[in-house]
Amino acid sequence: MSAASETNIGSAAAGSRRPAVLQVVPALGAGGVERGTVDMALALQSAGWIAVIASSGGPLVREAERGGARHVTLPVQSKNPFVIRANAARLAQVIEDFEIDVVHARSRAPAWSALWAARRTGRHFVTTFHNIYSGDAGLKRHYNAVMAKGERVIAISEFVGSHVAAVYGVGPDRLRVIPRGIDFARFDPERVSPERLIALARQWRLPDGAPIVMLPGRLSRWKGHTVLIDALARLSRPGVHCLLVGSGDERYRGELAEQAKARGLGASLQIVEDCRDMPAAYMLADVVVSASTSPEGFGRVIVEAQGMGRPVVATDHGGARETVIPGTTGILVPPGDPAALAAAIAEALDLEPEARLAQASRAIAHVRRHFDTATMAARTIGVYEELVFPAAAAKRAASAVLA
Repeated sequence: MSAASETNIGSAAAGSRRPAVLQVVPALGAGGVERGTVDMALALQSAGWIAVIASSGGPLVREAERGGARHVTLPVQSKNPFVIRANAARLAQVIEDFEIDVVHARSRAPAWSALWAARRTGRHFVTTFHNIYSGDAGLKRHYNAVMAKGERVIAISEFVGSHVAAVYGVGPDRLRVIPRGIDFARFDPERVSPERLIALARQWRLPDGAPIVMLPGRLSRWKGHTVLIDALARLSRPGVHCLLVGSGDERYRGELAEQAKARGLGASLQIVEDCRDMPAAYMLADVVVSASTSPEGFGRVIVEAQGMGRPVVATDHGGARETVIPGTTGILVPPGDPAALAAAIAEALDLEPEARLAQASRAIAHVRRHFDTATMAARTIGVYEELVFPAAAAKRAASAVLA
């Protein structure tokens, strides 16, 4: 069922007024949480709802607004208690101005402001756990627990959902597991023209004919860049070129460059800023790696890469266990193990053309069946309808069971 059809009953129940959702996120940068926020806003607009986003701004604001969503710039990224309290009043005004029905918080600091604003205005409150949080004692536990206070609590994977249930006691009456979705109109290898590939290869000055090993992701220590560098040094294949695609801490970036130089990989490792054409970037890669040393709540990169038919290697924990089928769509390796990672990269690079094509076909079919943006949007709108139009949502659920 499409997002639009899921909303028909609810829209009718609302009469002439379109229901409205306010999503609150620290910023609209290039990360997976931000991408999902914008995808959901565009789906809401398409389904006949009103979508509003409150954030501190970022490059995705323009895309959201082009799709009809409204954006309100507020300092919701701040963890300062006084700013958090002030943001509650600001968000309450946004709720009133846009006649918001559901407030959906996607991060802890803004979630506190959003919770207080929702309570002050009598609106429904929803949260999304995008990963598990460290620190389950004292003040840190209290700070994290705001994400479990939603009338509905969405987890982006079974891995995250199990943690939320065990640690915060969120029962099945409130917990909804909704995997994140990928826009397969965009992440479709058939739609990437040779011109796009040539332009990106020239922009990055990639060596002709070199096998490309790519790790896309923010330059954060837990993403496993150092493990990948150690693995490539063990691989001992001079022709392999490594691309680290993502921005982040400049000091860490310098450390990675120094590590690569010390391991004899200086000329064959390249760090590039965030890429505006990730479908083309994936198509340039011979292997896409996710080497995270801490579990990913979902792992959008590894799903996108499979959707583009690329061989993938990911660490065997967290959401990757739900998105990669070992030996069928990709390879899983123990976290923090450069020897195992090197062996897996070698295996992926050595795939014969026929085996590579077969694996690509399986991977594309797998992720399209389970991780589509339209499905994610429809199920999330269904959660909103449980709160805004409970009678209609219950009737539809009963009909689905009978069918």
